[in-house]
Amino acid sequence: MDRKPSIADSLPKTDVFKGLTIEQYEEIVKSGFRKQVQPKSILFYQDEPAKKCYLVNRGRLKLTKLNEQGKEVIIRYIGVGELTAAVAVIKDREYPVKAESVEETEVTGWDKPTILGLMRKYPDIAINIIGIILERLDDVQHRYLELSTEHVDQRIARSLLRLMRRAGSQTPDGIFIDIPLSRQNIADYSGTTLYTVSRILSAWEKIGWVQSGRERITVTDPHALVMFAENG
Repeated sequence: MDRKPSIADSLPKTDVFKGLTIEQYEEIVKSGFRKQVQPKSILFYQDEPAKKCYLVNRGRLKLTKLNEQGKEVIIRYIGVGELTAAVAVIKDREYPVKAESVEETEVTGWDKPTILGLMRKYPDIAINIIGIILERLDDVQHRYLELSTEHVDQRIARSLLRLMRRAGSQTPDGIFIDIPLSRQNIADYSGTTLYTVSRILSAWEKIGWVQSGRERITVTDPHALVMFAENG
């Protein structure tokens, strides 16, 4: 006899709860709360007390941080099945970034007592979160090295490739990055200026590496972009 569909069946698979059974996942989901976030709305602000962590069920979040000069830098995009703010909540800190919805987004949230209780009951959650943190630290280190050692056009190429791998979908024209991306977004993500991104993307369009439109980027020649990112 077929199993009756559960709440967990409607949510994305996620590395955070890897190793748990459907029944355990069902319990975890029920212990949290769902929240709908309209496009370009703020889920939480940088430096607010971190009270809740969130798992993205649908849509996407953009995490940004203000530097000492007051310029907003894009730290990461959080997609379906990814968790954000767990460390800040567990450590009783402020949110280190601002989380803004890129599109209509649904999240499941847990407060500190709930997420700590779940981690004590299911140690796999804590182990999985450690793995995710290490992966993100590795990503931050790579981006720091890029900022320190690479030319700006290489950084832009690596940024597009990173986004393509995380949110790319195959189309007849190439690999479409399924995130609304303005040229300013790419500049903020790559650590450069809007003028520089516009100049470089226009040059790449002429030689057939990318196609760009209003908040749309398609990588039409991924191999060429990879070779350029690696060799300059």
